[in-house]
Amino acid sequence: MNDSAPCRPPADLVFPIYLDYGATTPVDPQVAQAMCDYLTNKFGNAASSSHPFGWEARRAVEHARADVAALVGAQPNEIVWTSGATESNNLAIKGIAQSLGHKGRHLVTVATEHKAVLDTMHTLERAGFDITYLTPQANGLITPEQLRAALRPDTILASVMYVNNEIGVIQPIAELGELCAAQGVVFHVDAVQAAGKIPIDLTQLKVDLMSFSAHKVYGPKGIGALYVRSTSGLKLEAQIDGGGHENGMRSGTLATHQIVGMGAAFALARERLHEEAARVKALRNRLWAGIRDLPGVQLNGCSEQRVPHNLNVSFAPTRRGPLGSQLLGVAVSAGSACNSAASAPSFVLLAIGRSPDVARNAVRFSLGRGTTEAEIDYVIAAVRQVAVVEALQAA
Repeated sequence: MNDSAPCRPPADLVFPIYLDYGATTPVDPQVAQAMCDYLTNKFGNAASSSHPFGWEARRAVEHARADVAALVGAQPNEIVWTSGATESNNLAIKGIAQSLGHKGRHLVTVATEHKAVLDTMHTLERAGFDITYLTPQANGLITPEQLRAALRPDTILASVMYVNNEIGVIQPIAELGELCAAQGVVFHVDAVQAAGKIPIDLTQLKVDLMSFSAHKVYGPKGIGALYVRSTSGLKLEAQIDGGGHENGMRSGTLATHQIVGMGAAFALARERLHEEAARVKALRNRLWAGIRDLPGVQLNGCSEQRVPHNLNVSFAPTRRGPLGSQLLGVAVSAGSACNSAASAPSFVLLAIGRSPDVARNAVRFSLGRGTTEAEIDYVIAAVRQVAVVEALQAA
């Protein structure tokens, strides 16, 4: 590759190129089509049990519940609808803390969790709970030994995300679940970045609570779900008072069209999971092979135990600011979309030992269903051109 040559895209390449699927995904056309019918023609309230409009909506809700459950090896009655993963995390963590607080006041989580978990834990700290925040290794992973050492007789809950939203590493959920089960500790997993990307089988995993979001899986925003294991006998303290919907765990009129969209999205993900993961992994590896030899490049997170869709890389600082901001026509992020407005370096990268300078110069490339080989080749050329210009100016 001639790095000094101008970076000219193929004529058929569409801009801007989207490599921020970790922030959100477009709604799949099949999903959008399924949703539309429940916005106009099939508009009934699923709680209306006295006429066909309500019956039709209820059937659609239960069909979607079964589709979400099927992707992750759950039973349909174990899926509770929420407004998204933030609510699911709040319901799981606060719901357990409030219902089991008489048994213990200690919870365990990881310093690199999503803010929806960390801020919920901070709220519980202010309410008198004791929280242990585990610090990951340099590769972003925690070990079963770390969790084992943190568990105490008064521990009631451990919360560990399946896949980190910034660096894409896959935590050893199976082993962590075994530890929690042996100690009688409720185990919650934020699986927002895992669902539809890697296989999840809740018939095998010893997980009590698991959070999901539709908009990371080519479904609509504003809808999510919480898995609550039926055999665990857990009683979650509801966070929203009202009509007692969703077995009393989440009151509020069900958004039928969004629920239908989440079900359709999870059904498509189940059909395409293995084929899509293999294709995206090949593209991710192509991207890494094309930029890994640049001066100062560092891969953030474990190179093997990560989802195919994520490549988080720190580049050498440039005099014009972070390299990611110079990739005109390419949508990438410096970390989580929830933290993109903050000027501080990524707390996730700081937690795994990266310096503030390295953390500020990180770029999260997240690939998805629409990513093409031509797009990856253009991004490689664009990154290399920025690096060459910087080197020439520094000479």
